[in-house]
Amino acid sequence: MDAAGETPMGTLPGEEISEMDLSHRFSKRELALLYEEVLYTILHRLGKPEQHHVADAQELYAYVQKAFGMDAEEHSVIMQQVKELESPIFCLKATVKEAKGILGKDVSGFSDPYCLLGIEAKSQEPAHPDHKKRMKAVVKDLIPEDQIHRTQVINQTLSPVWDETFILEFEDTEMASFHLDMWDSDTVESVRHKLGELTDLHGLKRIFKDARKDKGQDDFLGNVVLRVKDLHCWDDQWYQLEPRTETYPNRGQCHLQFLLTHKKRATTSSRTQPSYTVHRHLLQQLVSYEILQHQAGSIAWDGELSRHASTVLYLHATQKDLSDFHQVMAQWLAYSKLYQSLEFNSNCLLHQITSIEYQWVQERLRPEQKAELAESFQSLLTYGVSLIRRYRIIFPLSVPRSTERLQSLLRVLVQMCKMKAFRELCTLSPDLPQMVSSALKSGTTEWFHMKRQHLKPMVKSMEENGKALSRLLLEVVGDLQQCQKIWNKFFINTLKLNLFSIAYLELESLVSEHVQEQLREVDSSMSKPTAESLFQLYMNLQELYQMKDFLPKRDGPLALSNFHQWFKEAVPQWLQKAYTIALERAQRAIQMDQLTPFGEHNKHSTSTVDLSTCYAQIVKTWQQLNWPDPEEAFMIMVKLVEDMCKIALMYCRLIKERAEALSLSEQNEGEAANRLCIVVNNIKQLRLLILKLPLQLDWVHLEQRTGAVIDRQQIQNTLHNQLDSTVSCLDREVQDVVQALATKLEKGIARHIQELSSSNNTREPEDSIIPLMKFLESELQYLNEHLVQENFKSLLTLLWHHTLAVLSAATGQQVPSAQRYKKLHCALKSLELCFHAEGCGLPLETLHTAAFLSLDTHLALCSTTSRKLIQKYFSNRIQQQLDTSSEKYGAVTIKALYRPSEQKLRVEVLNAVNLIPLDSNA
Repeated sequence: MDAAGETPMGTLPGEEISEMDLSHRFSKRELALLYEEVLYTILHRLGKPEQHHVADAQELYAYVQKAFGMDAEEHSVIMQQVKELESPIFCLKATVKEAKGILGKDVSGFSDPYCLLGIEAKSQEPAHPDHKKRMKAVVKDLIPEDQIHRTQVINQTLSPVWDETFILEFEDTEMASFHLDMWDSDTVESVRHKLGELTDLHGLKRIFKDARKDKGQDDFLGNVVLRVKDLHCWDDQWYQLEPRTETYPNRGQCHLQFLLTHKKRATTSSRTQPSYTVHRHLLQQLVSYEILQHQAGSIAWDGELSRHASTVLYLHATQKDLSDFHQVMAQWLAYSKLYQSLEFNSNCLLHQITSIEYQWVQERLRPEQKAELAESFQSLLTYGVSLIRRYRIIFPLSVPRSTERLQSLLRVLVQMCKMKAFRELCTLSPDLPQMVSSALKSGTTEWFHMKRQHLKPMVKSMEENGKALSRLLLEVVGDLQQCQKIWNKFFINTLKLNLFSIAYLELESLVSEHVQEQLREVDSSMSKPTAESLFQLYMNLQELYQMKDFLPKRDGPLALSNFHQWFKEAVPQWLQKAYTIALERAQRAIQMDQLTPFGEHNKHSTSTVDLSTCYAQIVKTWQQLNWPDPEEAFMIMVKLVEDMCKIALMYCRLIKERAEALSLSEQNEGEAANRLCIVVNNIKQLRLLILKLPLQLDWVHLEQRTGAVIDRQQIQNTLHNQLDSTVSCLDREVQDVVQALATKLEKGIARHIQELSSSNNTREPEDSIIPLMKFLESELQYLNEHLVQENFKSLLTLLWHHTLAVLSAATGQQVPSAQRYKKLHCALKSLELCFHAEGCGLPLETLHTAAFLSLDTHLALCSTTSRKLIQKYFSNRIQQQLDTSSEKYGAVTIKALYRPSEQKLRVEVLNAVNLIPLDSNA
C-alpha cells in the first residue's frame, strides 16, 4: 500500500494508452469527487483477492486513471488528498447461518447450542501457515466482554439454524482474527426431570458427568478461528468446528457468511450521497469507458466488463455494504442511462430487469429511490419508442446485427413494462403496443417526407417530377418489402403488432395524395419523355398497390384503388411507343439480315429472333399495364393486336424485298433459292408467333373480365377475325414463295420428262429415268435441308401436281409406242416412291389423286402387249361375271361387233338364263 500514491505511468497488460475524454458525462467537480471515491476504495482494500480479480493495486490505479481521463498531475494531487483522509472503520459483517452434526451434550442426546463470536486484535495463529496448532483459548478469555457477540440459544437440536448477523469492528487487517465458540447452554434441572429424558446408557453417563461439574456450567461444542486477512471480501462456506482436546475430534460444521465493509468513509461522496447513488455514478463512468474501449464498437458490446472494472466495482459494493437489490438497482440506473447515449446491446438490460423483478419489494425503497427508478423506466421507454419510430435509420439492414439489436430492444421494452416495479411505479404510463403503433405511424410519415425532400428534382418539369416520383416509389416499395419479409415477424412476436399493415396503410395514403398532387397538370399533349417517366411511375404504383394482398384485413377501399385513372391521358402514347419501338427494331433486323440460318439446327434467320423479341415486349407491355377497367382494357387489347398484325404484314413485305435485293446483287440461282427457303421459313415462324398471341395475351381471361360489358360476338369479330385475317395473309405469302420455289424446279422436271419421252434409245425403263431421279434427289434434298417440314411438304404437293400434269401432257405428244409408255409409267411409279419417301414425304392419300390414278391406269394399259391386254380383258370379264349377282328378271348374253369401215354395229343374242316364268305351266 505504500506505493499507492505513485502516478501510474505504464499501461495495463495487453492494452495501449488511449486518451479519451469522458468528463462530459459529469462536471469536473463531480468527476474529481468520484475519482477520490474510487482511489479511497482501492487504497483501503480489504480481503484476499478473488481468483478472477486484479490483485495488484498499481494496475487498478492505472486503469481508473485512464477510465476517468486524469492526467498524471491530477491523479497525483487527488491521490495525496486521499492519503490524508481519515481511514474508515474496518468491519467484518459476520452472519452465523446454521450448523450441522454437532455434539449432543444433554441427557436427551441433543444440545442447546449458541455461539459467542468476536475479533481478536492480535492473531494467535502461528506465523507458518502449515502449522495447525489448535486454539485452546475461548472467546471470553481473549476478547473484551463488550466486544463479544452472542447468538440465541436453539433448544434441543443437533442442526441449529440462527441466520443472525453481527458487525465486528477491527483496526489491524494483518493481525486481526475472527473467533467463534459454540456452546451448549446448561440450565439447572431436577434429577427427576433428567431421568424422564433418559433414552440410553449414554444419557446415564451424562447425568453422572453433570453431577460432578458446577451447576449451570455450559459445555464446549467447538470453535472456528480465522485470520481476517485470509478472508475474501465476501465468503460463504461451511467451516469445521475444532475441539480444544483430542476428545470427540469430529464436532460438526458451522455455516458462516462474511462481508468485509467500511464504516465512516471520509470521502465527500460517501458523506453526502446515498451509497447506491455513488455506486451508480462509478458504474456509469467505468461502463462508459469499457464500451468506448470495445474494439468492435458500442453496438457489439455484450455487457462483459474487464477484470479491472469488475474488481473496482466489487470492492466498492462490498465496502459500502450494498445489498444485491441496491446493486442491481444501481446497475439498472447506470446501464439504462448509458444506453440512451452509447446505445450498446440492449440485451445487457435484461439481466437487471430480471433481477429487479425477482427481488422487488416496494417497501425496501425510499420515496426518492422510487421516483428515481420510475423516472429511469419512463426515460428508457420514451427513448426506446423514439428509436423504434426511427428504426429505418437507427437499425439499417446494411449494418450487421441490426435485426438482432431491434429485436433485443423490443424484448427489453416488453419485459420492462411487464415488471411489477414498472406497473406499481408508472401507473399512468400508456399501453406499450399503442405507443409503438403511434410511433411507427409518425416515424413512417417522417421517413416518407424525408425521402420526398431528398428526391425532390432540381429542375421543375413534368418529366423530372415523374422520374422523382418513380424513385420515391422504389424507395417506398423497397421499404415495405423489408417490413414484410424481415421486420414484421419481430413486432408480431413481441408486441402482436403488424408492422407491414401499419406502414403500408400510412405510406399508401401519403403516396396517393402526393402523386395526385403532382399529376394534376398532365394532359394528352404531354411530351414523349414525360409519357415514359409516367409509365415507370405507373409500374411502381401498380407494384405498391399489389402489395395490399399481404394485408391481414382492411376496411373500405384504399386510396390507390383507382390510381390507373390518373394515367388515362398517357395510355395512347404508351401504346404508340411500344408499336414504334417494335416496328423500328423489326425494320433494323430485316436490314441486317443476310437470310442465312443463324444456328446449326435452325432453318430461319436472325430477323425472326428480333421479331419474336418485339412481340414479347408488346406482350410484356400488356401484362405490365394490367389495366383494371375491363372495357378500356379491351380497347387496349384491340390496339395491341392491330399493331402486331401490322408489323407481321410489314415484315412479310420487307423480308421478300430483302431477298430480292440480295439475289440481284449476287446473281446466283442456288443462293437465291436458298434465300427463298429462308423467307418461307421466316414467314412460317412469324405465323406461329401470331397464333400464340391469344395464349400469351390471355384472351380467355379478358373475355371473362369483359363478359358483363362487351358481347362475346364483338370480341370474336374484332380480335379473332383480325388475327385470322392476318394468318390467312401469311399463308398466302407462304404459298406464293413456295410457288416461286416450285416454279424454279418445274422447269427442270419438265425438261427431264420431255427428254425421257422423246428418247429413242432401247435402254431399260429403270435406266432411262436415272437422270430425272438424280435431279429430284439433289434438289429435294437441298430444299429439305433448308425448309421447315411443313413448308417442304407444301412444296412437294405443288411439285407433284405439276409433275402429273407434265407426264399427262407427255403421253399425248408422241407417236404411240409401248416402249415409250413403259418409260413414262416407270417414271410415274418411281416418282411416287420418291415423293412418298417411305412415309417421310407426302402421304399416299395426297399422292393418289384422281389425276394420278387415271394416268397410272392409262400408262399401264399403253405399256402392255396385245396378248397381255387380251388376257387381262378376259380375266376382267370372268371376274366381272363372278362378281355379278342374280338379276330380278334374269340375264341375257349377247355379242357385239362394230366395224368402223362400214360404220355398222352387229349384235348377236347368244342365250338367256333365269327368266321369270309367265306361262301357266311355269
